[in-house]
Amino acid sequence: MTDKVSSRPATTVGLRVDVDTFRGTRIGVPSLCETLSDHGIYATFFFSVGPDNMGRHLWRLIRPGFFLKMLRTRASHLYGWDILLKGTVLPGPLIGERLTPIIRAVAEAGHETGFHAWDHFEWQNAIDKMRRGDMLEWMTKGVTTLTDIIGQPPSCSAAPGWKCNDLALSVKQTFPFCYNSDCRGTHIFTPVVNGMVVSQPQIPVTLPTYDEAIGRNGVNADNFNAFLISLVAPEKLNVLTIHAESEGIACLGMFRDFLKTATRQNIRFVTLGSLLKQARNIGRDTITPGFNHGRDGWMAYQSQGREIAAHAGCRP
Repeated sequence: MTDKVSSRPATTVGLRVDVDTFRGTRIGVPSLCETLSDHGIYATFFFSVGPDNMGRHLWRLIRPGFFLKMLRTRASHLYGWDILLKGTVLPGPLIGERLTPIIRAVAEAGHETGFHAWDHFEWQNAIDKMRRGDMLEWMTKGVTTLTDIIGQPPSCSAAPGWKCNDLALSVKQTFPFCYNSDCRGTHIFTPVVNGMVVSQPQIPVTLPTYDEAIGRNGVNADNFNAFLISLVAPEKLNVLTIHAESEGIACLGMFRDFLKTATRQNIRFVTLGSLLKQARNIGRDTITPGFNHGRDGWMAYQSQGREIAAHAGCRP
C-alpha cells in the first residue's frame, strides 16, 4: 500500500551541524556521521576548535531569560554536566588539538567542513566589545587550526549563536570563505555593509532549533519532529541547524526518527554549499540584531530587503 504522505512535493533542506564543545565533538560527531551515512546524507559541519569554556555560561543564570531556557530544555539532561561545567575551574581543553582525528574524519567522509569558533563562549559574550584586531586574531587562530586539521582552508563559516555584526562580516572577507551562515532569515543574500557589497553571500538558518522550540507553544519531545516537518515547504529556503551536543547525544534517537519520517515525506538533505550552487538570483540585504523568544540575548537577522542582484561570488 502506498504511503499517503509520499505524494508530498520533493523538498530540499540544507542540513547544518554546529559543533560547540569538546563532548559534542568526541561523542556527538561520530554518532551523527554514522547516522548520516546510514541515510546517504552529506551535511555541513561547523567546528569549534579552540578551548571549550562553555561552562562559563552558568553565570548567566542570574538573567531570567537564560534561567528559564535552562529549565525549559532540561539542560542538564540535554547537554550533560560535562558541558555545563566545562572551563569553570580549569582552562577548557583545546578541542582541535585533542580531537583532531574526529574532525579530520568528517572532512574525509565528504561532508562540507566549516569554521564555527575558536572559543565559542568568548565570541558570544565579547563580540560587542571586540575591535577589528581582536576579531581578526580570534578568527585567524581558529581558521589556522582547522586548516591544519583538514588539510585545506575551510570553505565556509558560521558565527556562534548567530551573533554577527557588520564588523564581523568585514573581517571575514580576509578569509577564503565561499559563503557564511551567520544569521536567521528567509533567503540567500549578499550582505551590504556601510553601503558596500560584501563578497561572501549569506545562507541564513530558516528553521528553529530544538532548544528554541521545546517546551514552548505545546511543542514537546513527542511532537517535535512533526512540528519541524510541518515548517518545511518546497517553495522556500529550508535550512536546519542541529547540534552535536543534542541531536548527536541525548536526542540522537529522535533525530534518527526525524530522518526516517522526512525521507518518507520526500524531503532530502543537502549541504549548505549545495543550496548556494542551486541559487539563481541572489538579492542584497543587511543584517540587524533581533530577538528570538526561545533564546537569551540578541541574534543577527536578515533585514528582509528584496533587491535582486546578479551574484558573481564563489560557489563551491
